[in-house]
Amino acid sequence: MPSATHRKALAHLRSVDPVLATIIDRVGPCRLEPRRAGTHYDALVRSIVFQQLSGKAASTIHRRLCEIYPGKRPRAEHVLSTADDVLRAAGLSRQKIGYLRDLSARVADRSLPLAHLGRLSDDAIVEHLVQVKGIGRWTVQMFLMFRLGRPDVLPELDLGVQTAIQRAYGLKKRPTPKDVLRIGEKWRPYASIASWYLWRSLENGDGQA
Repeated sequence: MPSATHRKALAHLRSVDPVLATIIDRVGPCRLEPRRAGTHYDALVRSIVFQQLSGKAASTIHRRLCEIYPGKRPRAEHVLSTADDVLRAAGLSRQKIGYLRDLSARVADRSLPLAHLGRLSDDAIVEHLVQVKGIGRWTVQMFLMFRLGRPDVLPELDLGVQTAIQRAYGLKKRPTPKDVLRIGEKWRPYASIASWYLWRSLENGDGQA
């Protein structure tokens, strides 16, 4: 998302949500930019590795996985031919190995084409990718935001977004996914930027109502 989009997004978010405006002031400029390096397959592999792990632990495992392969880039055919014990040694759980194999098999036999994803709507991409074991709605939303740069993704299942909303708005309980969608409706069409600021507010210790 170019800076022009960021400027429009910030003007909109400030105007519709004073609580978020305060967070924007504290966090500073928006640094949300899609990762253009590599392929869509690379990005999905990374998303699976990063599921339910801290960023540091996931980065270490992802680096070890990449180092197994030529050019430090796993390809679907290579992953399918790699023994489980090699993948386990990189730090991957048995469950995630299964997920990576399912993704790789679908990419290798071309039953899951990826090159055209940028031309599909957000909802169509969700429907397309959740066929893969271990890729659910949240994982696809991260792909939409951080790979494709889609500006209006609201990851209602994300615990970080839920926690940030609870703190920022002074809620007694963590909001449900339905609550997140209701609260975030006013952020559209820039829900991705709002979500990015909510995540950063937790890092900064912000979130006072």
